[in-house]
Amino acid sequence: MHHPEDIIITLASKHKLEEELAHIRTVKRPEINESIRRAREYGDLSENFEYQAARQAQAILNGRVAELEAILDRAKVVEIDTGAGLIGLGATVLVYDMEMEEEWEISIVDFISADPMNDKIAYSSPMGQALVGKKVTEIVSMESPSGIMQYKVLEIRYE
Repeated sequence: MHHPEDIIITLASKHKLEEELAHIRTVKRPEINESIRRAREYGDLSENFEYQAARQAQAILNGRVAELEAILDRAKVVEIDTGAGLIGLGATVLVYDMEMEEEWEISIVDFISADPMNDKIAYSSPMGQALVGKKVTEIVSMESPSGIMQYKVLEIRYE
């Protein structure tokens, strides 16, 4: 079972984050350190715009490193299980919205790939959690600000 503080991601997303972290450590950080070193040689740091800019870039970069490390620390890689006939991470799901009486296709993705405006719903979101583990013909009910929403699962595909 997953803890609520776990961050569910796919292996591909984990690799993407690890690559970004490695790139920061091996390329970006040395570049900024070099800029700071060069800027220091210009003398007066109080009015040295390049020094201030490099320090700010360094702070932003360090923030991103901390964020990436925190995510990777809590990341639980979930394999995409395409054989069970159930909705899981990586599924594209066709649901029938019983209120609006229309079909809606959504993809269940990890939070890194989530893009609700483009129907990419995070596995860990309330809707993601409502759908995960369901099978075709099941009806899913979920709370929303506008009341209870009901969706009938019509189709589950894994690309």
